[in-house]
Amino acid sequence: MDTLIYYICIPFGILMKWCWQLVGNYGLAIILFTLATKLILLPISVWIHKNSILMVKIQPQINFIKVKFYGDGDMIADEQSKLFKKEKYRPMLSLVPLLIQIILLMAVVFIIYHPLDYLFGISTDVSSALGQYLGLNLEESSFQLEVIRAIHDGRIAASTVVDGVAPETMAALCDAVNAFDMGFLGLDISVVPSVAFGGYLLVPVVAGVSAWLLCFTQNMSNVIQHEQGKLSKYGLMAVSVGISLYLGCFVPAGIALYWVASNIFAIIQMYALNAVINPKKYVDYDALEESRRALAELESLGEDNSDKQKQRENRARERKDYKKFFGIVNKHLVIYSEKSGFYKYFKDLIEALQKRSNIVIHYITNDPDDVIFEVAKSNANIKPYYVSIKKTIPLMMKLEADIVVMTTPDFDKMFIKRSVMKKDIEYIYVPHDMMSVHMGFREGALDEFDTVFCTGEHVEREVRATEKHYGLREKTLVRFGYPLADELVESAERVMLEAKASDKKEILIAPSWQEDNLLDSCIDKLIDALVCDEYHITVRPHPEYVKRYGARMKAITEKYADKVGENLTFELDFSGNKSIYSSDLLITDWSGIAPEFCFATKRPAIFINTQIKCLNPNWENIGCEPVEIALRKKLGVAMDKDELDEIGNRVAELLENSEEYKQRITDVFEAHLFNHGKAADAGAKYILSRLIEKNQKDKK
Repeated sequence: MDTLIYYICIPFGILMKWCWQLVGNYGLAIILFTLATKLILLPISVWIHKNSILMVKIQPQINFIKVKFYGDGDMIADEQSKLFKKEKYRPMLSLVPLLIQIILLMAVVFIIYHPLDYLFGISTDVSSALGQYLGLNLEESSFQLEVIRAIHDGRIAASTVVDGVAPETMAALCDAVNAFDMGFLGLDISVVPSVAFGGYLLVPVVAGVSAWLLCFTQNMSNVIQHEQGKLSKYGLMAVSVGISLYLGCFVPAGIALYWVASNIFAIIQMYALNAVINPKKYVDYDALEESRRALAELESLGEDNSDKQKQRENRARERKDYKKFFGIVNKHLVIYSEKSGFYKYFKDLIEALQKRSNIVIHYITNDPDDVIFEVAKSNANIKPYYVSIKKTIPLMMKLEADIVVMTTPDFDKMFIKRSVMKKDIEYIYVPHDMMSVHMGFREGALDEFDTVFCTGEHVEREVRATEKHYGLREKTLVRFGYPLADELVESAERVMLEAKASDKKEILIAPSWQEDNLLDSCIDKLIDALVCDEYHITVRPHPEYVKRYGARMKAITEKYADKVGENLTFELDFSGNKSIYSSDLLITDWSGIAPEFCFATKRPAIFINTQIKCLNPNWENIGCEPVEIALRKKLGVAMDKDELDEIGNRVAELLENSEEYKQRITDVFEAHLFNHGKAADAGAKYILSRLIEKNQKDKK
């Protein structure tokens, strides 16, 4: 190894000798040597700089690959490799600076420890003879420096006779060494600071500061390092500062001088390259930020640091369920649910399927406490699996089944992707509300489903209009309905029968939680106008509002604390729904509670026109009026906020005409949904017929 290093160091030794001969001072020679190597290697530095810019330029594509194939390391690696080839990015090139730095550092260390070899051209035999004369251990790397010191302090002179060293060689060497200035800024750069102490202890401090400064400026301005995470940035900084402190303490000060000079020139070079080849001209930083947000959002899914023990148990359970899921072959029907609360949207459909068949239902849930696990205890044909959202992403891409049912919109656009293993899986969307599917969802939320279970004619119109406007393939539309609606009606009837008769009319104020909701925009006017002996007002905020804006909610309740009693209640316990179904009138904004209340109780609502709740700003393109808007005219009356001086009169009118609204709302309800009382049967019928078709096709 020493022989290899010796030959590697020959050209660097020649360069160091030229620098020394030019400036006549070893410290200045080391600085000049450092500058010269930076200039010689400048073309490589430019190449690396351009490659780094390219890496940051394609980083958005890399991030979106990680999002698309999240959890599938092999697929991510394959797609990244294809991207690197396409863009001609060389990932290994990022190691070149480190390799060069290591080689240069080794060269400088070797040269500084062996000045007789590289600066004075003395043969190994002569230097060894001088070391033996002084009684030095020739295995120690510093013995040549001791020979230099011996000549300086007179222990070896031109007249000294040493076996194996010719007199003329000794004389020439002593003359050259005595002219060799190893001082720099008052320090002998051949001295090891940890041995000398005193002012030499500043050497490691300066070396550490220079390393910190280099890392700091690179974290701020280096095109690729700037985009790294905090762990990478500050981890590298800690390692670099640690190496610098070591070099400064335990090797000759000349090596630390090289390190400091190298760091300073690296900073200058970085800013020079940024000025000449500006990364901002090549990198789309808006796209980079968007991709970073998408990846961060995905990586934060399902995070819960509340119970470490529970987390460990759930991870073990997840591994077991994941393995069990893929251990079963011939899975015909898979249901995917995000959390326990979504079981109610599948409940009737599952029961209808099992009345008509003995099909095994594989139920994947992201909720370890999902009610499905209790249901499955008494039903052998339901196989539940707990899989976290992060693990669900690769599971879905590797899935093999005939039909997958889910309520999750944005399929194949957000986290949940179509399987890459089985191309003919039929993906069915099951509704989780009775509203529109073009304004209330993101644009294109249902585009990638094969089949859509429609609640009513409005969904059929919206889906077909969307397909026509955007030139999409036609999906299978099943006239399904909304099984939960019938349960809501039954629940409301039970509550209304059990409700005690009261002289006061019950008015429910139930806003949404989005921007400009009733609590934030006009609750004062509503309470001031309606709290009286004729009515009992219940203010029931959206649970999400209380969760997000607890301080606001507390301020509202404290403001009206003196009015709370027989005429006013703030309901912050959301475990029951008695206040909803026992109310005579609802006041809301764009909350989804309105159709459920009106259809279940057949009682009217007042809709305050706050800022519209809309996830698709382009909903008007398809030419269908959303039912959220259309129903406001049929289920009650709509009022602008500047009309709230008349709210008392509107309330009185609707309560007085409640019987008329009962018939009107009943008619709207009958027309709004398909298959009243038998929606689940319609869905089960379709799924089973499709499974039979697929089975027959496979047999052929």
